[in-house]
Amino acid sequence: QVQLAESGGGLVQAGGSLRLSCTVSGRTFNWSVMGWFRQGPGKEREFVATISGSGGSAYYADSVKGRFTISRDNRKNTVALQMNSLEPEDTAVYYCAAGTLARATFLPEEYKHWGQGTQVTVSS
Repeated sequence: QVQLAESGGGLVQAGGSLRLSCTVSGRTFNWSVMGWFRQGPGKEREFVATISGSGGSAYYADSVKGRFTISRDNRKNTVALQMNSLEPEDTAVYYCAAGTLARATFLPEEYKHWGQGTQVTVSS
């Protein structure tokens, strides 16, 4: 059974940084797309970032472009999200997701496996 476990969330002041990590267990996820999504208080779940199976392509939501960086290590079955210049609007539960195809995608329906989420709170 595939399991995704996020870590690295917490409380940070505006302008600060956090690094989220997601570890995949239960199968090798090499060549599968990985993504990060988030759900803020009272909001719908939204796309944050995606990276292709090879790591050669990455795409970001406009709201985080230039501030967040997604990366992956296929040898360690991990994907990370480096978040810089955090804003109160980034406060949300962040979810890691793994798809079955290789191409990067922002569509949640193309992700088959999801983690439980990690809370990120940015204070003003």
